[in-house]
Amino acid sequence: MLSAVIIAGGHGERFWPRSRFHKPKQLQAFTGSETMLQMTVRRMKPLIPLEQIYIITGQKLEQEVKRQLPFLPEQNVVVEPIGKNTAAAVGLSAVWLGKGNEDATMVVLPADHLIFDEEEFLACVSTAVKVAESRKSLVVFGIKPNRPETGYGYIKAGEEISEKACKVETFMEKPDEEMAKKFLADGRYYWNSGMFVWTYQTIMTAIENYMPHLFSGLQRIKAAPEKEVIAEVYNELEDVSIDYGVMEKAENRAMVMGDFRWDDVGSWLAMERIWKKDGEGNVSAGKFIGIDTHNSTIIGDSALIATIGISDMIVVATDDAILICPKEKAQEVKKMVKKLMESGQKEYVE
Repeated sequence: MLSAVIIAGGHGERFWPRSRFHKPKQLQAFTGSETMLQMTVRRMKPLIPLEQIYIITGQKLEQEVKRQLPFLPEQNVVVEPIGKNTAAAVGLSAVWLGKGNEDATMVVLPADHLIFDEEEFLACVSTAVKVAESRKSLVVFGIKPNRPETGYGYIKAGEEISEKACKVETFMEKPDEEMAKKFLADGRYYWNSGMFVWTYQTIMTAIENYMPHLFSGLQRIKAAPEKEVIAEVYNELEDVSIDYGVMEKAENRAMVMGDFRWDDVGSWLAMERIWKKDGEGNVSAGKFIGIDTHNSTIIGDSALIATIGISDMIVVATDDAILICPKEKAQEVKKMVKKLMESGQKEYVE
């Protein structure tokens, strides 16, 4: 049986001040009226029935997730007591899903990605399912790069398996600009999308082999899936991604080459890729008027934002906070969230 697990527990810190802990970016709309979570669920409906779509999220987001997805069975919203990165999220959702069917195949998707060619995406999912089931592989979606991106990890393609699939030679960390240009020119490097397909048995075996402490905790949860047990196990877990904990170490890895237009919407820089630019190269939302303003991202809630003589800047204004930073510092917005927390100004974050 094919099931989807949608990871929806992140804080979206690089989208501060619009993204807050109680309503991060995946629970907001950036293109049209649907939130990113709603779009992710709708995208999977042609392939997977609603009763086999699971959302894993945090306690603070549980009610908003259920409000946005009233048609989803309530038991399909899996709640983590605290965030412990994607390895724990994948493991807990696998245990939840496996209660009913240990022969299940899991499609694991972040809730905060934009995919513009949905038919092509679903075709790639079908290819990945075949590879995962026939070869007992851990399958990742690789996206062909169209720019020297330094904000993504990369995958080096290995031996071809089929027309759209190959083995994974190696995973690469986020590169500097010079290395990213080399990856782009080489042609064998793909962006690591963070989307995966595997069978329940394959991922649980991999967790047992490469993350035995997590596996032990998951077995405790499987035996007694009460909130108190889950909380106790989570308090003992490391904060580790599934990429670092499993994928970088495993041998039975495969990659399906995604030909669809994709964006992980990782920072405010993504807006200039998905919104229409004006004649000066600016993208904006809300009330904005500029003089001698170029190649900037301007976003406001209610107040008018007026700019004079700025270029390559990000300006985001909400009712209680304003962010102003050069576009080259967009990845560092997360540091501001940390600084606000450390300085006791949590009201601007939570």
